[in-house]
Amino acid sequence: MAKIEPPLSHLPIKTADGGFYHGFSLDVTVTSKLAVGGLVLWAVAFPDQAGAILGGLNKFILANFAAWYVYVMAFFVLVCLALALWPAAGKLKLGHDDEKPEFDNFSWFSMMFGAGIGVGMLTWAVAEPIYHFRNNPDVIQGLATSENMDNFLNAYKWSYLHWGFSAWSSYAVAGLALAYFTYRRGLPLTIRSSLTPLFGSRLSGPLGHVVDIVAVIATILGVAQTLGFGVEQFVAGMSKIGIGGWLLNDEGNASTMGIIVALVIIMGASTLSALSGVGKGIKWLSNLNMGLSIFLLAFLMIFGSTWFGMKALFMGTLNYVMELPSMLFTVYRGDGTEMGAALEGWQGGWTVFYWAWWVAFAPFVGLFLARISRGRTIREFVLGAMIVPSIMCFVWFSFGGGTAIDMELNGAAGGAIFGSTDGAKIFTMTGLILGDYLGWAMAVLIVILLMTYLVTSADSAVLIVNTINAAGDEGPKARPHIIFWGVTLGVVVAALLLVGGLTAIQTAMVIGALPFSVVMVLMCLGLFKAIYRDGLRARHGVASVTVDAPLAAPAPAE
Repeated sequence: MAKIEPPLSHLPIKTADGGFYHGFSLDVTVTSKLAVGGLVLWAVAFPDQAGAILGGLNKFILANFAAWYVYVMAFFVLVCLALALWPAAGKLKLGHDDEKPEFDNFSWFSMMFGAGIGVGMLTWAVAEPIYHFRNNPDVIQGLATSENMDNFLNAYKWSYLHWGFSAWSSYAVAGLALAYFTYRRGLPLTIRSSLTPLFGSRLSGPLGHVVDIVAVIATILGVAQTLGFGVEQFVAGMSKIGIGGWLLNDEGNASTMGIIVALVIIMGASTLSALSGVGKGIKWLSNLNMGLSIFLLAFLMIFGSTWFGMKALFMGTLNYVMELPSMLFTVYRGDGTEMGAALEGWQGGWTVFYWAWWVAFAPFVGLFLARISRGRTIREFVLGAMIVPSIMCFVWFSFGGGTAIDMELNGAAGGAIFGSTDGAKIFTMTGLILGDYLGWAMAVLIVILLMTYLVTSADSAVLIVNTINAAGDEGPKARPHIIFWGVTLGVVVAALLLVGGLTAIQTAMVIGALPFSVVMVLMCLGLFKAIYRDGLRARHGVASVTVDAPLAAPAPAE
């Protein structure tokens, strides 16, 4: 029998010894800056050409890789379930066997939810159930009627599909792989470390640089997508509370000046928060937005359509869980019929787009989850990261979207919610419930909540990008680099919004996510191989945890 070797616990990554890039990998940092900067300059200097080429690439990907995105997300769900149920894996600590979690459960869930999906709740918890209530694959196939109660649960199963277990399983996979190899092996907290069971020490060189560069680009584009939606809603909210009509254009969308003002506010606050680190600004903001979220959700549960929301939550969740296997593996392909084209178009515009968004978000959220999850077991991490935030999403969608649908069905909204832009729907709905004065006060609260979510997502992304660029160094980063990525993220969003609107950001993000989806599959394979090999090491008395044991607290003075 072959000798059981200890695991690889050293992965040197060359970093600059001095100068502006001191402590940073020049290969990763400079290349990713040039790639992102080149995209922005190209989009601004040649908007028509950029729009045409990005659009063509997007059509090519949707036509040829839609099935890949569908199946790869189903694979991530299965991976998480397998890891939670695998006895040998579930009890392993993300760290030394004696380590305790750094953050309490409330802060852990708050940071996880705020950085991962929180900002999307304020737009899509109301907008998406309404959209699917009007059109979804069941309506297209004639199995349900648009805007009718026989389509009510269908609206929720498709909303839950996009924001539930699939989304969070992709985050959990990325976070678990990073935490496992960093806190059990002592490897750098960067994407390449999770591939060491497959490629070994070769990841110190160009292969590892490529992996990290792909992760940085995917992160910037994925967060840009979130900020793009958030900026549109933030501008709508500022206009709603009376900041000024100049924030909107004639179509009711954010004007050029509105976009610039919103990004200056959001990215300025994000950069200041990022400079303070995870334990201060980001933790404080995460707890604040969780508290405000609970208040807003409680308002919707009490003063919104309570019974309607409860029905959406319990019956919708049951329907979603029962139909999840079918929805996870169904790929709609054009067959030359009008129905086939409509189904393929719907899946490309919704499901495939969401899967690309979550994959692009995974290096950022995954690395952030790893950073805040040291000391937890694999089972605790997987179930906590996959199920708890999903349930929070279901509750938000039930009472947010359920109230809006009920108000439209009973005539209380009179088509006002249907007629609002996606970002303005929640403001319209709460205004109708509360009236002018209290509605204005609620709009102010929602704008503040939206601001905290956007800042949490952006500042976390800036810190994560710098961690990857610094070869996994979690320590304080040079201020100029934090400021650079804060400004760059804002410029990317502004450039793509002003050139082609949200469509341009969506297109760039779908393209950027594709190579990282391959990396994520390799991360899963590497994780399974590592856990299996660690089981063999345990049976042969070979140490598999190579990090130092946590220091014991000093005894009190007598």
